[in-house]
Amino acid sequence: MMEDEVVRRRRWMTRDEFLDLLGAGGYQGAMVATLGIFLPAFCFVALSGPLVPRIRRSPTAGAFLDGVNVAALSLMVPVTFQLGRASLVDFKTLLIGLISGFILFRFRVNSAWLVLGGAISGWIFSRAG
Repeated sequence: MMEDEVVRRRRWMTRDEFLDLLGAGGYQGAMVATLGIFLPAFCFVALSGPLVPRIRRSPTAGAFLDGVNVAALSLMVPVTFQLGRASLVDFKTLLIGLISGFILFRFRVNSAWLVLGGAISGWIFSRAG
């Protein structure tokens, strides 16, 4: 949403400048931003998790939750596509992405391990030249 606002609507910066800005915050900024983005959702899931099975017993509430799941997935598809176009820029990044996707769907590996493996692979590729 931020990218849409500052790049497309207001044209304050280019897409490349926006992506550079995301990485410019440094380690501490990235940690604070990550906590700010994910911590509220984790807290909500932790608090509501025990209630969801009880809520799902209701046909109406269950249908509502199914609709919320579909809506969330439909919002993730274009964002995933945009991030893929922005980050899969050469053969090395495409290779890491394809291997990660294969491992994810074939072996059901936790995505945190894939992120770590992708980071290590990217670092190795960057050192190799």
